[in-house]
Amino acid sequence: MREETIRSDLTVIGGGLAGVCAAVAAARLGSRVALVQNRPVLGGNSSSEVRVWVSGASAGGTHRFARETGIIGEMLLENQYRNPQGNPYYWDLVVLETVLAEKKIRLFLNTDVHEVEAEGTAEERRIRSVTGWMAGSERKLRFESELFADCTGDGLVGFLAGAEYRIGREARSVYGEAWAPEQADDITLGSTMLFYTKDAGKPVKYVAPSFAKNIAETPIPLRRIIRTGDSGCHYWWIEWGGEVDTVHENERIRDELWAAIYGIWDYIKNSGRFEADTLTLEWVGAVPGKREYRRFIGDYVMTQNDILSQAPFDDRVAFGGWSIDLHPPQGMYAEESGSKHWHPDGNYHIPFRSLYSVNVSNMLMAGRNISASHVAFGTTRVMATCAAMGEAAGTAAALCVRSGTTPRELYRSRLPELQQALLHQDASIIGLTNRDPRNLARRAVVNASSTRTVLAVERPAERLPLDTDIGLLVPVDPKLGELELLLDAERHTTLHVELWDTGRKENYVPFRKIGEASVEVRQGKRQWTTVPLSWAPEEPQNGFIVVKANPALMLWQSDSPLTGVLVFGKVERPADSKPAQPVLEWRMKRFVRKPICFRIHGETLAYAPGKAVSGVIRPYGGPQLWMSGRMAGGSGEWLELQWNEPVTVREIHLTFNDDVNEYLNNLHYLVTPFETIPELAADYRLEAWIADEWVVLHRETGNRKRKRVHLVSPVAASRIRLVVEKTNGGERAELIDIRVYDHETV
Repeated sequence: MREETIRSDLTVIGGGLAGVCAAVAAARLGSRVALVQNRPVLGGNSSSEVRVWVSGASAGGTHRFARETGIIGEMLLENQYRNPQGNPYYWDLVVLETVLAEKKIRLFLNTDVHEVEAEGTAEERRIRSVTGWMAGSERKLRFESELFADCTGDGLVGFLAGAEYRIGREARSVYGEAWAPEQADDITLGSTMLFYTKDAGKPVKYVAPSFAKNIAETPIPLRRIIRTGDSGCHYWWIEWGGEVDTVHENERIRDELWAAIYGIWDYIKNSGRFEADTLTLEWVGAVPGKREYRRFIGDYVMTQNDILSQAPFDDRVAFGGWSIDLHPPQGMYAEESGSKHWHPDGNYHIPFRSLYSVNVSNMLMAGRNISASHVAFGTTRVMATCAAMGEAAGTAAALCVRSGTTPRELYRSRLPELQQALLHQDASIIGLTNRDPRNLARRAVVNASSTRTVLAVERPAERLPLDTDIGLLVPVDPKLGELELLLDAERHTTLHVELWDTGRKENYVPFRKIGEASVEVRQGKRQWTTVPLSWAPEEPQNGFIVVKANPALMLWQSDSPLTGVLVFGKVERPADSKPAQPVLEWRMKRFVRKPICFRIHGETLAYAPGKAVSGVIRPYGGPQLWMSGRMAGGSGEWLELQWNEPVTVREIHLTFNDDVNEYLNNLHYLVTPFETIPELAADYRLEAWIADEWVVLHRETGNRKRKRVHLVSPVAASRIRLVVEKTNGGERAELIDIRVYDHETV
């Protein structure tokens, strides 16, 4: 047996998506990182061992402009290109390569940490080291570092270090949460295992093992959806263990889940209720996908009320949007529905104070073990949200290493530095603005070859019956003029339209009625009808236009999307449905990239060149980007920065539009029909005005990434410009952000 000591700046224990993003974020900021994972692959529940799809703030397409950016966003974009079929092994490779690309990360797979050395009083603990055993290698590894990140999910490291934690459900009186039980208990969400099937093309028999459950004797056939053709995440509800200890009874839970899976397959194959003669099992999980165990206590505990109110924490460092998603303790054997959901009106914010321990001074946490109540955990637990929190924790750790501070001290004295570092990396924060004083672009005058100044979609493709209310969301910057809609009318009728605001700039549902109008429409086809609505808000924001249902009318739908414009269909909720959830009433599944045809009078500034230096890096009360006119010819469209006197240019950051409204999924449970986001710039060049001519500093072809950082040979120039020569299918050049530095920023 070999005994080794590994010294680094940060030790991350847990190689799920939270741990991966924490390690990568810290390494990119210069920290030496040890990433320790007890499995042979990275990715945690998203890996090929468990195969749960990566969910996050988009909530399966429920929330708008909600897809995460930063490191998890990079991985999802790369997976979309490499892995359009959703092969779980290819996703493993995307995650692994993201880690291996960072030379400051030392990766330790198959290494199970089971010892922690910590010191201090119960109120002020400090971790000195963690020790693990590398299976198959007979290596005992002691990891020493200044900071530690517990991304284990179960929270073993923090537990062994003496960190304060909770297991189970708090009483309702603790935080005043409507969904909390009257009395506290030890109940958690259970664990799940999945299975995959395939059609063998010939009859295949199945003999159930002796331990298979006879599910006809359980509530499963009555309460759960079982059908041929489904596999993988369709069977998320194969869950059990919420009433037992999900860690210490892990083997028992696995056996119960196996018994259920093989019993369900027996029911499908041999009950005579399904056409399944040629179907066979392709894969069955062997590792239970855990949902819940320890939740550490931080300087702040997130609650249900924070989620639903979308509390705008001053120390926000990430966001989420998945519903508060709680499951019955009995799991798949419950008589009730497999889950209940409560969605906020838009994305909510996650405070940094929930990502470090209240009593272990050098421990951060990210993933499902963050500081949250059981009810709030119901939403923060999903993997893309965990990944975003991981990036925040890793960034914080790197800054703590640089300054020799603890996470709490970083919060108290250097919070703006943390938030600006996250924005610099294109991480997932809503509503904060780049204020980096080093960014030379903030001082420049911005011009462009052309700019989209008209809000209109005029190319019709198919008719849309106005059999339900239709919502049209548009940026109002600086004002909204009269509206025109392209209509067919079967007979003379009246068109009713309402105008609403959305309340918060991160929300995309109607909140407060601003005005309404009615117009007479004559019988006829493809007629542009003017609706006398107008609005000049005090600051730019989105407007939500509601076109009221009218069976005598048809709208025209286009196949030409316009960034910043969304269309929704109204789904009436049952009268007894509680609580009200507006995001479930306004759905846009059939309208993604297919807006209705409309025109808004007057010019818009929503796509002005200055938006590219505004410092807002994702939609927030508007699209927040520069958009050119329609690209034509081979000269390309350009955006130019000009200074009063020459500046030294060494590093240029570009953030292109990857349409964060488009729902992407690693396993393609829902399929996105293209491998690269069309709006992304594919071919472009960076130029500097030197000696009265444009000199090419960098040329890129075949780009498929959102955030690009280019180091160039230092030049002194009073003008630089980005020239977009070709997109990945979009009709216009679109740029969210450009930053210029006179030095390398890492």
